[in-house]
Amino acid sequence: MAEIQLKDVTKRYPDGFEAVKHMNLDIADGEFMILVGPSGCGKSTALRMIAGLEDISDGELVIGGEVVNQKAPKDRDIAMVFQNYALYPHMTVRDNMGFALKLAGTPKEEIDRKVNEAARILDLEQHLERKPANLSGGQRQRVAMGRAIVRDPSAFLMDEPLSNLDAKLRVQMRAEVSRIQNRLGTTTVYVTHDQTEAMTLGDRVAVMRAGILQQVDSPKELYERPVNLFVAGFIGSPAMNFFPGTVEGDNVRFPLGTFPLPEALRGSAPSNILVGARPEHFEDVKFIGDKPGLTFETDISLVESLGSDLFAYFDYEGEGVVAEELAELAADSGAADVPSSGEANQAVARLEPSSDIQAGRRAKLWLDTTKIHLFDPSTGESLTVQKRAPAAATA
Repeated sequence: MAEIQLKDVTKRYPDGFEAVKHMNLDIADGEFMILVGPSGCGKSTALRMIAGLEDISDGELVIGGEVVNQKAPKDRDIAMVFQNYALYPHMTVRDNMGFALKLAGTPKEEIDRKVNEAARILDLEQHLERKPANLSGGQRQRVAMGRAIVRDPSAFLMDEPLSNLDAKLRVQMRAEVSRIQNRLGTTTVYVTHDQTEAMTLGDRVAVMRAGILQQVDSPKELYERPVNLFVAGFIGSPAMNFFPGTVEGDNVRFPLGTFPLPEALRGSAPSNILVGARPEHFEDVKFIGDKPGLTFETDISLVESLGSDLFAYFDYEGEGVVAEELAELAADSGAADVPSSGEANQAVARLEPSSDIQAGRRAKLWLDTTKIHLFDPSTGESLTVQKRAPAAATA
């Protein structure tokens, strides 16, 4: 195992484009670190620089206390698992898993011992004599992981290893990856485009945008204390709702009503702000009682019942939020998380599944105003979360 440190690392291509910009990140020995962000944010480039598959333009990469900028990939004591399984179709599972050790001249007895141990960890013992064509997608991915495990590397680097699997199998494999990493305790850097994977797998998550680290924190902190509009909009499913708001004295007015401005912001908040409210912080007023918060009436345009959850989409009056960060997230997803209806502004509430709210009818909803996030529209920075010093983003 080994600590991995990126010190002011930059990747600059010959045309001047910087895919990764001044990246500072400390990954502790044995930590499971997730790099996440939209397509083109630089997460895979950062992983490939750690692996040695991309040259570093500026800065230092330190693995296990040693600067490895000039070291070849084979000399960095790391193992990679890719999106593509890259298994040899003519070889058995046993031979695929032990091939790298065979090339290195490892004695056959040692290869067999390591392959058998990895197969036991991965529940592949009964498949060792099969060939890849006779395995399911999840089994093939486990073989690819086994090939990495037998090398007993200082670190695992995983580049979207589950993206080729169907939705149900991906959920199962997430649990497998987490279990294996916990058991082995090997430093792991895992790249994903899927924020659900990021939130369920990692000890810490590094959110990237346009080559720049936005926030590095635990999944819980990223969810509860996003430092800017981009992180707030990226983390959470369905995504956070955003509304335009104005500060009027000690209160905030926005399309759903008025609520008190947090005391810490009184006298310092800009007159125009953005208000963020997560879907799960709304509720059908029938289930609230006298709990303090904001109650409002609205027309429900769409209801989605998932059994354990009820999503109610509603329109609100006034101007919508226009922000570069949110437009980038919408473009990356291919469609807005909340379906659009004509020119109406729409938000979504995640309600108690036993609610009898129906589409096409007016309903009374409640919002927990203590969980609201406020942002400066000119910078995108959070007004309600104090941005931490860079040192706090390390292990």
